[in-house]
Amino acid sequence: MIDKIKELIEEAEAFSAQSMEEIEAFRIKYLGKKGLLNDYFAEFKNVANEQKKEFGQAINKLKTTAQEKVNTLKEELENNDEPKGNVGDLTRPGEPIEIGSRHPISIVKNQIIDIFSRIGFNVSEGPEIEDDWHNFTALNLPEYHPARDMQDTFFIQTDPDILLRTHTSSVQVRYMENNKPPIRTISPGRVYRNEAISARSHCFFHQVEGLYIDKNVSFADLKQTLQYFTTEMFGKSKIRLRPSYFPFTEPSAEVDVYWGLETEIDYRITKGTGWLEIMGCGMVDPNVLTNCGIDPEVYSGFAFGMGIDRIAMLLHQIGDIRLLSENDVRFLDQFKSAL
Repeated sequence: MIDKIKELIEEAEAFSAQSMEEIEAFRIKYLGKKGLLNDYFAEFKNVANEQKKEFGQAINKLKTTAQEKVNTLKEELENNDEPKGNVGDLTRPGEPIEIGSRHPISIVKNQIIDIFSRIGFNVSEGPEIEDDWHNFTALNLPEYHPARDMQDTFFIQTDPDILLRTHTSSVQVRYMENNKPPIRTISPGRVYRNEAISARSHCFFHQVEGLYIDKNVSFADLKQTLQYFTTEMFGKSKIRLRPSYFPFTEPSAEVDVYWGLETEIDYRITKGTGWLEIMGCGMVDPNVLTNCGIDPEVYSGFAFGMGIDRIAMLLHQIGDIRLLSENDVRFLDQFKSAL
């Protein structure tokens, strides 16, 4: 009987078919409910004990051989039935292609870069892990300066001189150290502050800071630059500058744009005043120029900075800043039609 099974194994290995009907007949003959394998499995109990091991191995091999032959022949026939050529059947409906979307932070950042690039500003970048000199001291914030408390800083525990940058002004310091005036650059990037996370604030966010250094730069140049930006970005041409304080600029100002009071949302975001604060600015302090190797007797300049996250929330009516960093696909899919 074992010899008969071995003959069937050889027969199964040599079998070939030209149609699915032949393959199905082969499967039924060997693997069907009334097939040869079932007969041999039923006969197993009558086999002598000393032959059961060899008999069982032979049956299992026959089953495996027949099943593999069926699978192989089916695959060959299915491949042969596929349309020839690279294109295939042109009448078949196409597979849908998912359209990706830019993150709202990237959308707004690219808009800001595009606006300032039209008036000659290039883009400069720097490290997110910064040293004390570039992040504080060179910016007129020496050690123990009280204004350092305005920026709750993440310091590296093993080295108190190394920290996560609290603003992209550190990029401007590096740029001034390595480039001679005239300088006209913007520095977009992620910054870190040790703040409580809520709907309105986060421990990391994104900024764009601008710097212009040249001879005879005045506060009027700063105002006109910001006027141009607000008109292009928001479609609002009315701005005001309120006196403020920043250690690295003197004089300093907060910039408000007149948003209007046309809708209920306008009342809410402007607290009923119509004015909306969007950035800080000022004339670069002479001490900062000196620290960066630029002669303040010859050159002057202005600087400004704004939060990308807040502008993105404003333009796209996003109520919670945490949505910008949670990578929720349902949220991100809403920006597929954006630039």
